[in-house]
Amino acid sequence: MIDIHCHILPAIDDGSSSLEESLAMAEIAIADGISTIVATPHIKGEVHLPQFLLQQVEELNTVLKKRGYPLDILTGADVSAMLPPQEIARYTINGGKYFLLEFPHSHLPMNANQMVFEMLLAGLLPIITHPERNPTIIREPERLFSLVDAGCLVQVTAGSLTGNFGQDSKDCAAYLLKMGQVHFLASDAHSATHRRPVLSEGVEAATAIIGEQAAHKLVTLNPAAVLAGRSLDG
Repeated sequence: MIDIHCHILPAIDDGSSSLEESLAMAEIAIADGISTIVATPHIKGEVHLPQFLLQQVEELNTVLKKRGYPLDILTGADVSAMLPPQEIARYTINGGKYFLLEFPHSHLPMNANQMVFEMLLAGLLPIITHPERNPTIIREPERLFSLVDAGCLVQVTAGSLTGNFGQDSKDCAAYLLKMGQVHFLASDAHSATHRRPVLSEGVEAATAIIGEQAAHKLVTLNPAAVLAGRSLDG
């Protein structure tokens, strides 16, 4: 499996606090059947330079390789929707056109469609992260449908499907799956304890809703297409 949203880089944001925790997260991911992780630190106002993040990814990969861990870490970021497209372009997944787009946790901006339009116009391909945890989208899921119609893709947090973020987020995630509005499951892991890099439980929950083949596609074929810079339909 491929996890496209994981805060595994040590001491960068509110994710892993140390190299030791990053390695513990890697062990959990490997045990869960994850072979590739996109490291996605938060990028908001005070941003880390892309070169610095690349260096951090390379250093973590070196340690993993020395230990014989069968896990590859790739570059990415959890990018604030408040940043301009020219800044967002520096923080894409694996140097391609796809990127993780994080709207404010408290609401969906009224001008979200205009913001997305400008990103698409710049040649960027937004993957909206954890919309099932956004109060606006929980109340008005059609707001998300409009963004998908415009060209966005959607990543749901695996833990939402198992109730880790409350009943409202669980119900919303299930509804989005049923409506065909979900393209990826990811862990959005922040630690080795309370928010771990585990996808299998979410895949199992998704299987009960959309079937095994469609559920597994969310953590295999679809993310593989993103890493290769291809469209999801081939």
